[in-house]
Amino acid sequence: MPPAFAPAPVGNPAGTHQENYVRAIQAGSLIGCGNGRAVRAVRIRDKVVGRPPRLSRARARSVHQELRHGMAGSNPAPSAWAPLRIRAFRELWLAALVSNVGTWMQTVGAQWLLVHQAHAAILVPLVQTAGMLPYVLFGLVGGVLADTFDRRRLLIAVQGGMVVAGTALTVLTAVHQMPPALLLMFTFVLGSGLVLTVPAYQSLVPDLVPRAQVRAASTLTSISVNLARAVGPAVAGLLIARTGVAAVFAINTATFLFYAVVVMAWHPQPGASPEYAERFVSALRAGGRYVRNAPVVRRVLLRAALFLVPGSSLWALLALIASRRLGLGPGGYGLLLGALGAGAVGGAFVLPQARARLSSNALITAASVVYAAALVAVALLRNVVVTLVVLLPAGMAWIAVLASLNAALQLFLPAWVRARGLSVYQMVLFGAQAAGAAGWGVVAGAAGLVPAFLAAAATMAAGAATIRFWPFLNTEDMDRRPVAYWPEPQLVVDADPRSGPVVVQTTYTVSAESEQPFLQAMARVRRSRLRTGATRWGLFRDGENPRVFVELFVVPSWDEHLRQHRDRLTGTDRQYEDAAKALSDPPARAAHFLAADVPG
Repeated sequence: MPPAFAPAPVGNPAGTHQENYVRAIQAGSLIGCGNGRAVRAVRIRDKVVGRPPRLSRARARSVHQELRHGMAGSNPAPSAWAPLRIRAFRELWLAALVSNVGTWMQTVGAQWLLVHQAHAAILVPLVQTAGMLPYVLFGLVGGVLADTFDRRRLLIAVQGGMVVAGTALTVLTAVHQMPPALLLMFTFVLGSGLVLTVPAYQSLVPDLVPRAQVRAASTLTSISVNLARAVGPAVAGLLIARTGVAAVFAINTATFLFYAVVVMAWHPQPGASPEYAERFVSALRAGGRYVRNAPVVRRVLLRAALFLVPGSSLWALLALIASRRLGLGPGGYGLLLGALGAGAVGGAFVLPQARARLSSNALITAASVVYAAALVAVALLRNVVVTLVVLLPAGMAWIAVLASLNAALQLFLPAWVRARGLSVYQMVLFGAQAAGAAGWGVVAGAAGLVPAFLAAAATMAAGAATIRFWPFLNTEDMDRRPVAYWPEPQLVVDADPRSGPVVVQTTYTVSAESEQPFLQAMARVRRSRLRTGATRWGLFRDGENPRVFVELFVVPSWDEHLRQHRDRLTGTDRQYEDAAKALSDPPARAAHFLAADVPG
């Protein structure tokens, strides 16, 4: 393997071993060993960075779509319902809504089967944990599959598998052969199906609507989830009271079948699927590298966790509030969940106005404070009507936070890694709720419901206070359009797409007065390289000419590097690179080095 790269200390020459390494690369000598084989660098023809690029077919389609739809900000702010005018989005949104209704019916049915079991305070929250744990275990896998395979076929196959699992759950419940452990296992299986469904569906949204409507589409997606929370529990409560839990599970199974039929009837435009699929393992690693090196994504994930861990207490323990403190049956529990869902749906109507008047940081802070106050009220009140009223603003706060987080990611993530980025968000979204549900269940079992809710409210308020130290990062000036601006490599040797590693060298000549601005610009370039495919990066100063800096980064394979050229760069990456290149005189020059087998 190539040696680990480390940036040279600011203002000081690199160490002797780094100087020798740069000279060795430039001379075409040994760069390391891989898989027990000696590897020799083969130098490919130098080229001046910045030559006009050829536009790939994928990029040409993207430019065509942007011209057809218009870029964000070029049109007036769209209506919150504007995406529903687009037939493909409308049909898939309705299918997702029906499926979400079934999912919430399933959750209520499973929880109600356990309400009267021994240790119910622990078992009931475990339904939520079992349903969300797959997002923690397999979340990134779902994103990789959605980014590398035909999303339509993936959705159809997954819904078919969930129909089979749902049918088995329904039959076993109908014949009274559903102990708690088996119920939690089926909940886990169905949750695993959702892990594969959600990233595939959500990553389709920016391709179905113009960019200017992505925030509205994201809000509609949140409306779908929360409208299902309003309708699903209420319907489930009535069915459980009249016919039993098996009927609830049967309807949920039917929603999977409906989803599959809608997706089968939808025929996306040619080119909507990946033009050439990445290998699974390399795609998995690329998704992880992108998230690690994207401060915007990491900050969104942090804000999500700080809200969801305490926020999950309400959803996890509401069944116990209904049965133990308010004396309600399954119908009453469904009514409480319906109030939360109705508040969220109502919040979708006021969210555009709130976004227009408040910054993202102020909106998240206000919503967190409202939610914390609702937790205190639910814990202390024993009046059903007042509790229903309190749950309405809690639902509004819930959708304000989640819709804002989801939209921020969909707008920031480039298409090539969108499903993987959203799947990591889903991992945090559901993982935080799963961990929170289990934790608050333990607290409720040991100390009681009221202390658990008060502790959750205090945690929520503390998380809101951290917005001063960990605010959202500003992305308004970032150009997220895909741009293929690197010139195509002009090789004089044949390169196997799977061969690697590949070392890319860029040489800059920087004056003394431009050195500090150059080093600051290269810090941004470093993250850009690591986000888009590099596994190692280093900046070295020439020991014989201190004005010469050599940037080296390693890419796992030639195929991976070609993806950098054609698919993975954005306008923001170009801005970062141009800022560094502008400080080089003469212009920066780039060269590629391929690994070669050395006999013996």
